[in-house]
Amino acid sequence: MAPFFSRRNFLALAGGAFAAPGISWAASAEDADEDDVPALLDHIILGCNDLDRGIELIEESLGVRPAIGGVHPGRGTCNALLSLGERRYLEIMAPDPTQKQIVRYPQIRQMTDPRLIGWAVHPPDIAAVAKLLGENKLEFKGPDDGSRKRPDGRVLTWKTVSLADDRHGLLPFFIEWSADSVHPSKDAPARCRLEYFEIMSADPEELSLAFKRIGLNLPVQRSDKARLRALISGPKGDFGLST
Repeated sequence: MAPFFSRRNFLALAGGAFAAPGISWAASAEDADEDDVPALLDHIILGCNDLDRGIELIEESLGVRPAIGGVHPGRGTCNALLSLGERRYLEIMAPDPTQKQIVRYPQIRQMTDPRLIGWAVHPPDIAAVAKLLGENKLEFKGPDDGSRKRPDGRVLTWKTVSLADDRHGLLPFFIEWSADSVHPSKDAPARCRLEYFEIMSADPEELSLAFKRIGLNLPVQRSDKARLRALISGPKGDFGLST
């Protein structure tokens, strides 16, 4: 598999008119490696209208069964999780049958075939993210508090910032985990790895500029249509995902 981009390309806030002085989101030289995944990628989201179907697809394809994560109160969704290495994980997201309204990603109700619907990055300072977006006159929501109760009763908490226009999931949302919350990659089922993560567009220059406006410098591959692609490796082999 040819490389698509490395962690070294997931740089600090973009230069020029879009820069915010004194803020850096880049990985250090010691932490960066050539593994074709953005350094601050937190998780990728696989949408499906049935959580069991999503779990079975991943288990059959990779050989590891994702664990039930819990329910998002007031958000209308539930999830299952699979660790993809250090500070990275796959979230399978489906409608929670006990809730009527899905606040984010309502399209999952119709998704009989699981596919990628979005992704998140974990900057060190989410308040700085909100400041930058405001300075660049971009509409966004947050920082908002989020939570999820795990099957073992433990509650995880975080804050998120979401763009009003995320280009149908091509642009990420931002998440900052609470200091007392265990990151899902730490205790979700392991033995899988995110080998690459690719962003594609029919107008890569324009989409690259959109990334720079939110503080990220990422290469965008030219394609006939806009989409995300990822490749996960597991005990049973490789499995590709796409929007």
